[in-house]
Amino acid sequence: MSHEYIQREYVDSLIENGRWDALSDALASQHPADLADLITHVDSEHRKQTFSLIDDELKPDVLVELEGRAESDILESLTNAELSELVEDMAPDDAADLLGDLSKARSEEVLGLMEREESEGVRELLQYDEETAGGIMTPEFLSFAENLTIADALNRIPSIDLDEPFHYAYVVDGKDHLKGIVGLWDLLKIENRSLPLSSVVDKDMISAHVDMDQEEVVNLATKYDLSAIPVTDADGKLVGRITFEDVMDVLEEEASEDIFRMAGSDDAELESESPWRASQLRLPWLLITLVSGFVTSLILKGLLHSLGEVIVLTFFFPIVMAMGGNTGIQSSTLVIRGLALGSLRHTRLSQLIRRELTTGLIMGTACGLLIGVWAEILILASPGQVASIAPLYLAFAVSVALFSAMAFAAIYGALVPFVLKKFEIDPAVASGPFVTASNDITALLIYYGVTSVLLMLYHHVVAFAV
Repeated sequence: MSHEYIQREYVDSLIENGRWDALSDALASQHPADLADLITHVDSEHRKQTFSLIDDELKPDVLVELEGRAESDILESLTNAELSELVEDMAPDDAADLLGDLSKARSEEVLGLMEREESEGVRELLQYDEETAGGIMTPEFLSFAENLTIADALNRIPSIDLDEPFHYAYVVDGKDHLKGIVGLWDLLKIENRSLPLSSVVDKDMISAHVDMDQEEVVNLATKYDLSAIPVTDADGKLVGRITFEDVMDVLEEEASEDIFRMAGSDDAELESESPWRASQLRLPWLLITLVSGFVTSLILKGLLHSLGEVIVLTFFFPIVMAMGGNTGIQSSTLVIRGLALGSLRHTRLSQLIRRELTTGLIMGTACGLLIGVWAEILILASPGQVASIAPLYLAFAVSVALFSAMAFAAIYGALVPFVLKKFEIDPAVASGPFVTASNDITALLIYYGVTSVLLMLYHHVVAFAV
């Protein structure tokens, strides 16, 4: 069947005019993913009726595609009996993901209404943490005993019912221990038909343990270009496989989570239409930023008091804060991405610090020289606010202060994600409001310290010369 995408505006007009029969005809030609988009788009009060118009064969696939508030609305509109029928037609991993979003009591009720064989497969998946290999795998896979011939294996394939396509068959021993993999193309070669599976099996395989974090699974799949990954339990028994589609879902989930963390929010915000809920999620981070602003204001007060004789130095506060903050964010973002992809796994901390320090020194030198030139120009244009201190020396003080702030920020931004990861905190928060604010504070403190010390040295030298 060909799928012709219908415009959301057309759907809105049909609903607004109560043309449900026309809407039913329009939905019949849609792909499940497009149907899920349309249901997400319509108002909450019309989602239930819109979902009811979808062909019964497509409803399980559409329900799998739904997320957030739209999924909650549809699940709430279905009885347990209706939901159990839909879940039975889903792949076990999709069914487990869906039931995992329900309360434990309702999940058990739905499982109790399902066929025993179907429910047992889903129950096995629900025992694993949802962010582990066991939580994202499907228990449906193609496996054969190692003593079978390839011809025997091919004869058994037509009788095996799998919801998802396969590219590999897994070879196991008598106790279901994973021994290797065989590519579909090796099974289909005419010259291999009479050979035992053990003669063509690839024992140099990549597999995942059921308790492996889903981010590590993604790293395996991307590093070795795997279209599927076998999953084993503590005894080395084959219990499932993770498909390329599962990997892509995790990539999207982890990327979204990191983006929300960087913004100081949570993906739960997308599931709620309430401004109160959004405020509850965002406000804690903003309060942290506000408190750090109080600290910044105290530092600025001290700076203005100490640098009263050379008020022109206060002109450069915003530049130093911005450059220090941006340098820190650049370093932390690169490290966060490296940790997520596993590219920094074997990098020594001392090596990383040396690299970031060198980078900070290079960037600090370039920007320090530029702000020194600009400071000289600006200070010469403000003769009444520099006291008796040489403008060139003040420009030098600003240049050194910015240089120091950027060098420190580069190291600080790289270290924070490592520290957070060590304490099992998502490193993505290192690009959030808290670290951004702390970068501003440290940049100001460095500016305060450097300029104060250099001014004190200047006065001592002048006094000594006199």
